Amino acid sequence: GRTGAGKSSFVAALMRMPDADGDILVDDIPVKQINLQEARRCISVLGQSPVLFSGSLRKNLDLLDQLQDADLWRALEDVQLKELVESLDGQLDHELLEHGANVSVGERQLICLARVLLQQNKIVILDEPTAHVDPETEQTIWNVVREKLKDSTVITIAHRLSTIKDCDVILVLKDGEIDEFDKFDTLVNKKGGALNEMAQVADI
Repeated sequence: GRTGAGKSSFVAALMRMPDADGDILVDDIPVKQINLQEARRCISVLGQSPVLFSGSLRKNLDLLDQLQDADLWRALEDVQLKELVESLDGQLDHELLEHGANVSVGERQLICLARVLLQQNKIVILDEPTAHVDPETEQTIWNVVREKLKDSTVITIAHRLSTIKDCDVILVLKDGEIDEFDKFDTLVNKKGGALNEMAQVADI
C-alpha cells in the first residue's frame, strides 16, 4: 500500500498498540485473550530504526540472559558480524553506547537481526528494515530472512516492490481496507490492479 494506506496501523494492531476494534486471530486464538506482555513477546519486530541501548553487546542480544555464548556467536555468524565482534575489545562484552552510536547504522541493524534470530519467534514483522542501510547490508538482511526464518511467518512491509517478490502472498491495503490479496505474479499482471499500477511506476 502507498503512504497512509494503513501498513503501520496493521502492525500496531498486531502488537496491540492499542487493541484493535474487532478480532485478530492467530492459530484461531483471539490475541485479546492472551496476556499483553506474553502476546508481544511472541512477535519479533525489525523496524527501520535499529533499537539498541547502552550496555554490552551480549545484553543487547540476550535481554533476559537466557542464552549460551555459543548461541550468540552462531547468530552473529549468521548475520555476518562474527569477524567484526571478534575484533572488538571484550568481544561479546563490548560496551555499546546509547542507540549503538559506536557502530555503523548497518551494523546496528544486523545486531537487531541477530536478536530476532535468537528470539526464535513464529511471527516476525519486518517494517522496512533496509530503508537506511547500504546495499551490501540490505542484501545480507534479505539473505538471512530467506535462509534462517523459513519456519516463521514473516510479515514484510517494504518500500520497494522488488523486496516482496519472494513472498508467498501479497496484501495490498488502501485507506485501511484490503484492496488485493493474492500471489505477487498474479497481482503484478492484473491489468488495472493496484499492485500492477505500482509496478509500472516502479518499473519492475
